[in-house]
Amino acid sequence: MTVLEKGNITIHTENIFPIIKKSLYTDHEIFLRELISNAVDAISKLKMASFAGEVSGEVPDPEIVIRVDDSNKTLSISDNGIGMTPDEIKKYINQVAFSSAEEFIQKYQKDANDLIGHFGLGFYSAFMVAKKVEIDTLSYQPGSPAIHWSCDGSPEFELTESSRTQIGTTVTLTLMDDEQEYLAPERIRQLVKTYSDFMSVPIKFDNEIINKQKSPWKESAQNLTSDDYLEFYRYLYPFQEEPLLWVHLNTDYPYLLNGILYFPKLRPDVDVSQGHIKLFCNQVFVSDHCEEIIPEFLMPLRGVIDSPDIPLNVSRSALTNHRTVRSIANHIAKKIADRLKSLYDETPEEYLRCWEDVGTFVKYGSLKDEKFKKQVEDILVYKTTYKPTETTSANDSPKIEVESDDVWQNVESEKQGEFTYEKAGYTTLKSYLERNKERHENRVFYCTDTNTQATYVELYKGQGIEILFMDSFIDTNYFIPFLEREYSEVKFSRVDSELDKTLLQEDKANEIVDPTTNKTRSEQIKEIFELALNKPQVNIRTEALKSDNPQSTPPAMVLLPEAMRRFREMMALSQQQGMEFPDDHVLVINTTHPLIENIYQLSQGSIVQASGDSPSQEMAKMLCQHVYDLALISQKGLDAEGMKSFVERSNQVLTRLTK
Repeated sequence: MTVLEKGNITIHTENIFPIIKKSLYTDHEIFLRELISNAVDAISKLKMASFAGEVSGEVPDPEIVIRVDDSNKTLSISDNGIGMTPDEIKKYINQVAFSSAEEFIQKYQKDANDLIGHFGLGFYSAFMVAKKVEIDTLSYQPGSPAIHWSCDGSPEFELTESSRTQIGTTVTLTLMDDEQEYLAPERIRQLVKTYSDFMSVPIKFDNEIINKQKSPWKESAQNLTSDDYLEFYRYLYPFQEEPLLWVHLNTDYPYLLNGILYFPKLRPDVDVSQGHIKLFCNQVFVSDHCEEIIPEFLMPLRGVIDSPDIPLNVSRSALTNHRTVRSIANHIAKKIADRLKSLYDETPEEYLRCWEDVGTFVKYGSLKDEKFKKQVEDILVYKTTYKPTETTSANDSPKIEVESDDVWQNVESEKQGEFTYEKAGYTTLKSYLERNKERHENRVFYCTDTNTQATYVELYKGQGIEILFMDSFIDTNYFIPFLEREYSEVKFSRVDSELDKTLLQEDKANEIVDPTTNKTRSEQIKEIFELALNKPQVNIRTEALKSDNPQSTPPAMVLLPEAMRRFREMMALSQQQGMEFPDDHVLVINTTHPLIENIYQLSQGSIVQASGDSPSQEMAKMLCQHVYDLALISQKGLDAEGMKSFVERSNQVLTRLTK
């Protein structure tokens, strides 16, 4: 064998290999990705040379072949690409050696774009797993000799003649003893599927093509059907529910960007703070951690982003901070907003189907991103108690129908006539304000908990007042205050914060002064409850609630003033604990309810016992406490001790009533 050349890679490279092995790449397995990527580059270069008329004869069908030799503990990657001349081997394979370790670090960590795509560094990743690396290559250039290059990981290399007769390159790795997992066929298949599945060149192993080759995100959106998008999603995320919607990215200015992003059906076990998007660079998988590219409020997105213009660090495993990354993040947010707007305008049924999962993140995006907020502010929808009739016009007063919760959930049940958001039980804030400006201008009544606030909602609905359901966890503490800043003239009132005057009626009988006590009936009822409850912090009010059927209204209601409740909720949130029910709240006694009238009559009992109260007065006190506890229960305001007392008192009341 004729030795063409021997030499040292460089006088400084005693520090290069430790950097490559220990610091440059965090995952040893990516060596196969790098070598396959180099092979694809070589095939692409031969194709370009052929188009330019520089190649004599036919160019063979491109392929990359992986082989394993268990007896010699070797792994080889072969391509039929452009090959290399002796001078090109020196230039590309040894280029790492042209600078000292210090210069190398400075050069490649400052500007990663000077590095990615260069054959040399990717090739040297082989030394993470191999104790010896050999190259057999034959250039497409006429008269160029076949060359064999070998290096054992020391600063020395050797160039000799090769027996190779086919244009292309084979890289052979003699694996280290502790890296022989890469001889296992299942490991090789797994690595190709992970990193090189969508490379356009067929990759053969054991006489079988083991990569998909076709990358849907590189296709034109016009060439893909819904089934194509769903099939790709199932391939990326098997055993998952179908996605809600998807967006196809395709732009070539001011950066190259392709991708398909999906908004998944959310499940309780999905961590929405972690990214799930796969980052590719020229169809080579780079990372599934690309949080910098995705706006924080769109973290649940899944899919693929592919861009050669995204700056990567030296190992291609993480992003570097760069204005291109920020620009791409803004572009993605805009495309998502555009997609939502098209759904809102063109297929409202689909929009509402997605809203239950998407809505919280759209609201969060409005809080975080001014541009995104401007795009989506007119398509934010809320469940509402408003239900239009066929004859309802824009000038009609809103018609409020009492419906079950299922109606608000079942969007698809609305099939008669033209579909509208209002028919499906949803509305925008703008529509709500316009519809109710005659009844309560610039006032929004809302509900955050359909269970605890059901009594209040029914009371408002009974008087034809429209209620918005703002029951997402983001609404109370964040989004409602945000809306109040955006619409400074609008006041938001939770249904249990106060009673609108529309709900109250004048009860002249309650205002007649009793000559024996010199007090009105309302004042006497208030005094009865104050004495029975003995809670100075509770502000007791008497009101006559409007109703065609007084029995259907609550005998008493607990109100939590809006400002005080919000302050307590924010304090609890900052301390990461639940809000304790405040001692200082409002108790409204409904003087029109028959139970309150009965309590009033009982309290007038004249037979006095030794305790100072008549039996009827004792019963009146117990009923006052009972009515109060019932009002607290509807607000989840009873603690363990309060609930115990309520149960005991309930038994006492029932016992007395059954004597």
